[in-house]
Amino acid sequence: MSKRVLLHVGTPKTGTSYFQDVLFRNQEALEPQGVSYHAPRFDYHFLAALDLMRLPWGGLEAEAIGAWDELAARVRAASGTAIVSHEILATASRSQVARALESVGHGAGAEVHVVLSVRDLVRQIPAEWQENVKHRSTLSYATFLERIQDPTRDSRIGSWFWGVQEIPDILNRWAHDLPPEHVHLVTVPPPGGPPELLWQRFSRAFGLDGLELDLGTDRANPSLGVPETALLRRINRDANALVEPEHYRPLVRELLAHQTLSRRTGSPRLALPPDVHPWVQELSASWVREVRERGYDVVGDLDELLGAPPAAGFADPDAPRERQVAAAGVDAITALLLEATRLRQEEARLRDELAAAHAEVERAHLRPVYRLRKKVVHRLERGSGRFLIRLYRRLRGLPVDAG
Repeated sequence: MSKRVLLHVGTPKTGTSYFQDVLFRNQEALEPQGVSYHAPRFDYHFLAALDLMRLPWGGLEAEAIGAWDELAARVRAASGTAIVSHEILATASRSQVARALESVGHGAGAEVHVVLSVRDLVRQIPAEWQENVKHRSTLSYATFLERIQDPTRDSRIGSWFWGVQEIPDILNRWAHDLPPEHVHLVTVPPPGGPPELLWQRFSRAFGLDGLELDLGTDRANPSLGVPETALLRRINRDANALVEPEHYRPLVRELLAHQTLSRRTGSPRLALPPDVHPWVQELSASWVREVRERGYDVVGDLDELLGAPPAAGFADPDAPRERQVAAAGVDAITALLLEATRLRQEEARLRDELAAAHAEVERAHLRPVYRLRKKVVHRLERGSGRFLIRLYRRLRGLPVDAG
């Protein structure tokens, strides 16, 4: 059984994709150091989280069946330290948390720790709305803000947002049965700091300091500017009914959002509206006080959760500058034209290969040896030779006719 289990349970938009990619690509390097991160594919811990929480997710939940139990068994069988990481675990219920902790060895000899990476709501709120847009949402920013500020939190948007973002509540569910020294908060540094600082904090929290790891990655969850997000929301309004989810992800979310629109760096950035700041500041300050009183291990600075003051010149994504949206649209069309060109070239190549294969078959049919073999087979099929043909097919592993 693992001596030490580290459960990284969120939150979204806190560098989790980067952290998980480093672990995924360095599995072999980590093993000799006594650190296990079992992931036969990059999204395996995501599938395990879906399985644990029985979450519907565009059909992936069927693929996820049994993934948590398999991952938990690997964790129990590992020696040294085992790491589990996915941000949607933040929304697990108390009963699901209890099952998760028990399944990885809590109460049976394993030293279980919970790690929560956290970022200020000033950045989290616009980032969460944008993530919704990148997952086909057509909801306006104003409506999104109204729903998360609704104290009843009974909308789908409000329920999900607070399930993965309300830090004290997440800790109530995940850490209530653990000593404070086994609960670790990693705060995301404010903008403008050294880019390696967040990794250094992750490294300290997970005991990876001093290990030789490849920290380069091309897997990230980049952000979009105001006009780019507005464009994507307009595309969703018109295309959602026409584009199936299995095509939306590679074409819209990956090609347009991540590979094209996210590279436009001159656009105004998404921000929290100035009139929402007082509410966010009051809420964040109450979280900081509560978490500080609990005595958890904090890697970073809890005051970073208070966030930056309101940005000057707020750009409203519900009323963007149309010239900026049009410029983003030209880049999007260009990217789609390039992809269409690539697919047409691939189609032409495959068509040529198919034509060459047909020509080769035609040439084979004209050869004397082929004609002779065909004549022999026909004679056998008309007489007692049918048994020999079936025997031949059976020996070669070919289909055998029922008659």
